[in-house]
Amino acid sequence: MTDLRIREAARVIVLDDENRVLLTRFSFGDGVEVWTTVGGGLEPGETYADAALRELAEEAGLVVSDVGDCVWVRDHVIPNPVAFDLQRERFFFLRAAAFQPLPNLSWAELEAEGLTAIRWWSIDEIVAAEGIRFGPRRLGALLRDLVRDGPPAEPVDVGL
Repeated sequence: MTDLRIREAARVIVLDDENRVLLTRFSFGDGVEVWTTVGGGLEPGETYADAALRELAEEAGLVVSDVGDCVWVRDHVIPNPVAFDLQRERFFFLRAAAFQPLPNLSWAELEAEGLTAIRWWSIDEIVAAEGIRFGPRRLGALLRDLVRDGPPAEPVDVGL
């Protein structure tokens, strides 16, 4: 696969004091829905960390000065590509007190990007969910490892 159009993206694993994770749901025109962490594509000149900070404010209304360390990475091919074929993601780890997500962007702006919901999930809810797609697909197990072991010394490739 040469000539792949690659989108660089930053995501933030926001865990509260009860180890709940803040997830966003993306709905695609083909009926596919995916729950994943807050985040999105880098804008020109942005670092991954800068993009993560911006996305936190835009999608969740959370303004912080630091998103923590990059703990996970993944590259994944987009099954029905639009503007890009592959997304290269870096996941940062942030502990935060629980809060009511109030995006800085309007819901019309978020929905234009495919974002249709945002909510807190417990790890047990993720593990027990049937018929719901998460990104990464092993999100529940990965979160359990992160909570149990703490952030890894080097970012872990979490695959699809």
